[in-house]
Amino acid sequence: MFWNSVQQFLPILILILVVSFVLARLPKVDLGHSPQLIRRRTLNWLPLGLTYAFLYMGRYNLTVAKNALGDVITNANFGTIFGVGTWVYGLSFIINGPLADKWGGRKTILISAVGAAAANVAMGLCVYFNVAQIVPALVVCYAINMYFQSFGAVSIVKVNAAWFHLRERGTFGGIFGILISLGIYFAFDWGGLIVKNAPVHMVFFVPVVFLMVFALIDYFMVFDSPGDAGLQDFDTGDASSGDHGPRLPALEVAKKMAKDPVIVTIALIEFCSGFLRNSVMQWYVIFAKQTGQMTQFVAANWGLANCVAGILGGVFAGTISDKVFHSRRGPVSSILYGILFVGSFFAIGFLTSPLLGWIVSFMMLAVIGVHGMLSGTASMDFGGKKNVGVVVGLIDGMVYLGTGLQAMVYGSILPSGEAAKDPANWINWPIAMLPVSAAGLWMAARLWNAKPTSKKVEKVSQSTAEQPQVV
Repeated sequence: MFWNSVQQFLPILILILVVSFVLARLPKVDLGHSPQLIRRRTLNWLPLGLTYAFLYMGRYNLTVAKNALGDVITNANFGTIFGVGTWVYGLSFIINGPLADKWGGRKTILISAVGAAAANVAMGLCVYFNVAQIVPALVVCYAINMYFQSFGAVSIVKVNAAWFHLRERGTFGGIFGILISLGIYFAFDWGGLIVKNAPVHMVFFVPVVFLMVFALIDYFMVFDSPGDAGLQDFDTGDASSGDHGPRLPALEVAKKMAKDPVIVTIALIEFCSGFLRNSVMQWYVIFAKQTGQMTQFVAANWGLANCVAGILGGVFAGTISDKVFHSRRGPVSSILYGILFVGSFFAIGFLTSPLLGWIVSFMMLAVIGVHGMLSGTASMDFGGKKNVGVVVGLIDGMVYLGTGLQAMVYGSILPSGEAAKDPANWINWPIAMLPVSAAGLWMAARLWNAKPTSKKVEKVSQSTAEQPQVV
């Protein structure tokens, strides 16, 4: 099993090395960072990011277990378990976003890792003991897991908001996409190897080991800001720039953000992203399993395909955002949503074709790129490092409310039993993506010229307006 996982990981490692080389050769924006800060920043985000990747492994292992358990968990059961969990995840941001702003991302990533590990132990025990009411038990355990998982995105964005300037966050958006992609790879391909070579409950226990190891590493290596690491803090140029007042109460920040049309639009786009991402990522592998297409390359290597697509999508989106569109996130999101819209059409036409796997892989490239741009990057830009916990909570919470909706929708409209063996009976799957991708494309286009306004700019504008005009 270990050697097989190493062989599968080599293409991803090669891709990451090539991408790293290309990024290193791109012209750099000189922001005056010291070599010490650059080195320490890498030591900060790398273990934090890998913790986030292993949180994904402990989140989407449910899909791997569902396929391994067969009829024990039906499509409708899976839709309920995953739907309840994702709604808990989305609503948890009401609490966890403000907590990340108050406690800092370092503390909350530790809470996330330890809590998710405990919940995965509980799910593994439910499967190991084959409890009589396994579906209700997994609904409860997975909901607990997703509560702690919801600290993950808030934590990683909260920490990195203090370490990355606005003009270099597109590149971080690419890194964010790589980390998500690695987590998907760990969940689907490593998880698949686990259930092929060990009892199914081990797909829940293995992520626990990684999460606890990285929680220990994070405790010693991760700091909330350069100042906490003994370096000089710097102006990040985002919406908090020039704001030296006390941190506002979470409710006041939430009200303020809810009145910001840009943040509300981003949140609605990410609602669509949540629906589409899991429409493809979760259901394609279930579709392939139930229609007898698991021998096709993309289906057999779904984690690898997602990882490669996600890395390319994240790096593409981040690079052109910073280098071509001057750190605007709307143009990139529009391009990627155009790919999702067109991909939905092609998925309908090629539903019974071996080309479907490649089509949905390209759609994953687009949706992970969008997610990195908006949840991972725009949340920092428009929320600012001071309030980013609340903002990323609002935005990423909408992602998982969209995810919960798709789980419930597909759990009720997709075929089951003998009918699920015929690919033609899955036509509702891509059809449901069309209106959602169209809505996301329309809203993303409305953000084409959106950029954050810092407090410094606001003060200068007010000062200029107050000066007497000379005629």
